[in-house]
Amino acid sequence: QVQVVESGGGLVQPGGSLKLSCSASGMQFSLYVMGWYRQVPGKQRELVATITSGGSRDFGDFVSGRFTISRDNARNLVYLQMNDLKPEDTAVYYCNARHSLSNSFYWGQGTQVTVAA
Repeated sequence: QVQVVESGGGLVQPGGSLKLSCSASGMQFSLYVMGWYRQVPGKQRELVATITSGGSRDFGDFVSGRFTISRDNARNLVYLQMNDLKPEDTAVYYCNARHSLSNSFYWGQGTQVTVAA
């Protein structure tokens, strides 16, 4: 079965950096658009970034060049490099895998990112 597992969250100071990883299994990875979303309590989950198997990327408006998404198609991994983190980036970050043809999708369990002094 398909599994999507995030790792790499934690506590970081404002202005710091953090790299999240997402490991996917049970799928033909090249057929999936991989993405990162985030959610804070009481608010809707929002797009952070997505990447296709060919490397096309999309970002949420708030990213403003601070985050980079990449993927390793040979190892079924997706990364989110976050720089210049702000307290408002504090959220649970979720990895998402969406099939590029059927649009079926899967979520990971989420990883907490806290930006605080």
